[in-house]
Amino acid sequence: MIPLVARRRPRAARRLPVAVAVGVLLAAALSIAPDVGPLAAAREAASAGVRWSVVPSDGRGPDGRSAVEVGVRPGQTVEDHIAVRNASAAAVTFRLAAADGFTSASGRFDVRAEGESSVDAGSWISLPARVTVPAGATVVVPFSIAAPSGAAPGDHSAGITASVLSTARADGGASVGVDTRVGVRVLARVAGQLSPAASLHGGGGSYAVAWNPLRPGSAIVSFDVVNDGNTRLLASGTVSAAGQDTPFPAAGEPVIDLLPGDRRTVRVVVDDLWPSILVPVDVTLRPRGITIDGQTPIAAASSLQTSLWAMPISQLIVLTGAALLIFAALWGRQRSHRRTDRLVADAHEHDRPPAAAALTEESTSA
Repeated sequence: MIPLVARRRPRAARRLPVAVAVGVLLAAALSIAPDVGPLAAAREAASAGVRWSVVPSDGRGPDGRSAVEVGVRPGQTVEDHIAVRNASAAAVTFRLAAADGFTSASGRFDVRAEGESSVDAGSWISLPARVTVPAGATVVVPFSIAAPSGAAPGDHSAGITASVLSTARADGGASVGVDTRVGVRVLARVAGQLSPAASLHGGGGSYAVAWNPLRPGSAIVSFDVVNDGNTRLLASGTVSAAGQDTPFPAAGEPVIDLLPGDRRTVRVVVDDLWPSILVPVDVTLRPRGITIDGQTPIAAASSLQTSLWAMPISQLIVLTGAALLIFAALWGRQRSHRRTDRLVADAHEHDRPPAAAALTEESTSA
């Protein structure tokens, strides 16, 4: 196995002050796309006029794979290749490196930053430290994956990157080095007992009211999906709210790709949901194992029950308004009746003869 090699910076970069050197690290860009499509394992990047890509390859050239996926036994070494393509107008020397892979919080595949030690599959990979690619050419680079004799069964993730260092201008006009890396995903499945498993945690949600009382609202249901097993999984399932089923991920959304130990928060929008104060929600997870070297692990489905408040606010506003109108109408009618009664009584009092009034007073006195 080839140890990590210290890489010398150009003289101009070495003369940068410490503050700008920190900026170099912060500005470093890593671009490794998740392998969800035929071209996703490699991404063409541009840096200071240099354009390049990295893809899996056989001994002759790119072989159409989206990622490097191999099966290996503990203590075994397997050989494979990548192809580095230089789409620039001049020859370029690329720095090559391997590092442990992980999934970011956004669900994007990434690798450990330069300078961080790899402790898993990234440390199993041996490859040249550099490769020079002529203008417009593609060079096939061999590499090896040596699984330790004590490697745990299951999937181990890494990435191989090709990078160049360029110089850019910061807002203040200072020169800043930018280390742009493009890479390909590597997944090694170590033979042994495969234990695919996934679980659901922390269900909850919120309800968005439709202010038109004649239209239903929508709910956002959130929960965490955790890969508890030792294999890579694709997570999908259904959210059932008030008898309405909504699949996740929705059409057009990226797949939920989970490496062993990954935890991902999933948010599902349930449309056309009528408010019923407390809405029961059932989440069903159906994880699917990834096929590598002919093995497709079967993971059991799991479920989660939760609920969310869905107050019929717009409907209550309408009902309250209608009740106020009815009350106002009844109160106005009663007030009108009382006023009419007073007017009638006053009219009778004014129409009564004076003698009759006096007689009435005398009778009262007697």
